[in-house]
Amino acid sequence: MLNHEEIQQLNEKLKACQPREILEQIVGLIPNIAISFSGAEDVILVDLASKLTTPPPIFTLDTGRLHPETHRFIERIREYYKIPVEVLYPDAKSLETFTRNKGLFSFYEDGHRECCGIRKVEPLEKKLKTLEAWVTGQRRDQNSTRSNLSIIELDSTFSTESHSVIKVNPLTNWTSSDVWNYIRSFEIPYNELHDRGYISIGCEPCTRAIRPNQHEREGRWWWEEATVKECGLHIANVKKPN
Repeated sequence: MLNHEEIQQLNEKLKACQPREILEQIVGLIPNIAISFSGAEDVILVDLASKLTTPPPIFTLDTGRLHPETHRFIERIREYYKIPVEVLYPDAKSLETFTRNKGLFSFYEDGHRECCGIRKVEPLEKKLKTLEAWVTGQRRDQNSTRSNLSIIELDSTFSTESHSVIKVNPLTNWTSSDVWNYIRSFEIPYNELHDRGYISIGCEPCTRAIRPNQHEREGRWWWEEATVKECGLHIANVKKPN
């Protein structure tokens, strides 16, 4: 596993590299790695991986509250790239207890963290126990909590004393415009919700289309504090100084 000094050296080495170069080098360095595909613009990670000699596996989280369009998009990706996509689900018993006690929309009253914890964080935590590293589509321009994002970092949220996990963010330095220029230039599939004003796409009850001049993350958990837009998968971002 990479130590702190090695991570710093890698960040310096890769800071001027394009996402494909980053992915190629890290996959060669850490074979036990997988790509987290959220069913939105993370399709770029899948497209880049498909061009590698040894593509890493792909997984996605199905929270049970995704838009139908997102489910269709995941299947389209399977067919388009001819690759398996492992789908992670929340623990049925935990979810049953939660919804029985608090209903289906408790997050509008007491925040999204508990719901996201059961539907997203716990399944991901279980998956990451089997990996040395995972790849995400995070970018610095997505919100203030990601402004200090590194290309390679120790994932302090999911690392333990006995098992460290590296998080790789190949799109760190890209902008939303870069993402869409790539998608359109290579004519790769994308979630049809993007054509209806949905920019950052999560669960159906917690995601809405944004209005002109709104930031892309304002469509997520719009009833909560505008400066913190994380579900728990990347909650360590919030601890970083702006």
